Amino acid sequence: MSGTDYADRRRLMVRNQIAARGIRDEAILSAFAEVPREVFVDPGMEEFAYEDTALPIPSGQTISQPFIVACMMDAAEVGAGDRVLEVGAGSGYAAAVLSRIAGQVHAIERHETLARQAAARIEELGYDNCEIIAGDGLEGLPDDAPFDAILVAARFDSVPDALKRQLKVGGRLVIPVGEEDVQQLTAIMRTGEDEWTSQVITPVRFVPLLEGVVAEDGSRAASDHRSMRTVPLPEAIAKACEPLPEIDDEEFAAAFDRFSDRRVVMLGECSHGTHEFYAARAAITRRLVERHGFTIVAVEGDWPDAAAYHRFVRGQKPPEGAQPPFRRFPTWMWRNTVMPPFLRDLRTINTGLPEGRKAGFYGLDIYNMSGSIEAILVYLDETDPQAAAVARERYGCLHPWQSDPAVYGRVALREGFAECEEAVVRQCRDLLDKALDSDSFSAAMNARLVASAERYYRVMYYGGAGSWNLRDSHMTDTLEHLLEQGGPDSKAVVWAHNSHIGDARATDMGAVRGEHNLGQLARERWGDDVALVGFGTHSGTVSAASDWDGEREVKSVVPSRRDSYERSCHDSGVERFLLDLAADPALSQRLAEPLLERFIGVIYRPETERWSHYSEAVLPRQFDAYCWFDETSALEPLEEHDDRQGAADTYPFGL
Repeated sequence: MSGTDYADRRRLMVRNQIAARGIRDEAILSAFAEVPREVFVDPGMEEFAYEDTALPIPSGQTISQPFIVACMMDAAEVGAGDRVLEVGAGSGYAAAVLSRIAGQVHAIERHETLARQAAARIEELGYDNCEIIAGDGLEGLPDDAPFDAILVAARFDSVPDALKRQLKVGGRLVIPVGEEDVQQLTAIMRTGEDEWTSQVITPVRFVPLLEGVVAEDGSRAASDHRSMRTVPLPEAIAKACEPLPEIDDEEFAAAFDRFSDRRVVMLGECSHGTHEFYAARAAITRRLVERHGFTIVAVEGDWPDAAAYHRFVRGQKPPEGAQPPFRRFPTWMWRNTVMPPFLRDLRTINTGLPEGRKAGFYGLDIYNMSGSIEAILVYLDETDPQAAAVARERYGCLHPWQSDPAVYGRVALREGFAECEEAVVRQCRDLLDKALDSDSFSAAMNARLVASAERYYRVMYYGGAGSWNLRDSHMTDTLEHLLEQGGPDSKAVVWAHNSHIGDARATDMGAVRGEHNLGQLARERWGDDVALVGFGTHSGTVSAASDWDGEREVKSVVPSRRDSYERSCHDSGVERFLLDLAADPALSQRLAEPLLERFIGVIYRPETERWSHYSEAVLPRQFDAYCWFDETSALEPLEEHDDRQGAADTYPFGL
């Protein structure tokens, strides 16, 4: 059923089931007309979403009949700007509708599984004034009281005193009161410090209001939602995270098995020059390939260069006269001490496997950006040295988190740039043509590449959001072609920077600059079949340059800022951890307050770090999980040597 069909059925529900029964409040009617009830029912039940009935949801609970929800809101007299508490959030539907009327909604659900699912739905809809908490509803939320209205979506034989006392004077509590068969929906009004009046509204049938919390494994757990929400954020992170052993411990990679059922697992990095990020991704990827059937390893690297690594892991010899791969700046990204043992492991795993089960190594950056920039700089050095100097500065900042638009503006003012455009585009096309090979699948991919290369080079030449968007669109398209080539059971691991794999809509990239990225586009194409895992660090060293095409330097990473996610992770006191951002709705709600996040590319400029390397983000919307290493070390490049001499069977490394 289309979105239009659901919208039509939603309007009919409001007219026939709610307004026709006497609900006249326009705010309530508008809220029900806005919130998509089909989102809050179980898969397969969507066609019944607008029926005039309650519907079953997991854990033996129900999503209430729409009219009863509306009736409770009407009795509670919820108004704009009100602070509202709902007890018994269930699917999250009533809380979502309330959030379209009230100023702030807090909803408690005792079943952790339901709370997590409800929080995810609320987040997906973007209702940021609505908080779903796993906790004991009988206790309410005394730390957030008093409330203008409290709605209880479960029966109790009497009105809990704790909830009555969390009302403002003048506030209203609506609750089903009575025993198992039929209850009376009752409105309690607080008229003074110790004075309440009550009014019976209508007979109803609700599930019982029980104390305690039911953990995701089905066990009863003590209520701790108040402490989770009031303890300092670093302490909450320490409580919720899963500490990790050393990377070479088998249990390190095993922690990521939770994502093995996804079709695409994206592993990030907050810098392009950190050893731990590469070593961790290698360990995780080996396990996903060997134990869970992943056959595609796709990286933020050039397609033609990655083809050499692909041939190596498949046990193939290089073409006659092939050039060593990944020789252009920044060479350390894919020619480093982590890659040879990792690729040898993939080659070993592939031995004896049928062709369709063998893993391959692929580059998503099929436009050879680094080589193209090199060609641009060489040409401008010869024809317009002043333009070349501006270009070097601009390409040193060719990242979506940069906050200095003046660099791009100066490029547009240079007459020499416009005069050189045609020649530079031809030079880039020639460079690309020389790099392409001709095996059957690569030939098809290369044909697609060449068809749109000129557009990319022209956009990249001038920089800005257009070049970033086109590049990430093509990386996503390439990944999709690889999955299609591998068949319906193919699964991919992707290695790329956090700025590529973290959903751009949760950062300044998407919210301010109109940029999309690989993670966002993958979620839009494959939905819950995608896992986005970010990686972060507090301090240590990193391999980076000061300018584009500059020398690799080992630079000290400035300790993270106090207003950043990284500092909260550091202050947790846990050296290495995995934080599953969907596992704890209460913590995810706290982390949803925007903070700064650090991004270091191949260029690192600590002297301007706030503006060169930090951007505002919302971590639980950006990633599905976050992997933390408190202190990290610089990625080590391979020693320069003749890769091929006397080592044809182990090309490209000669090891």
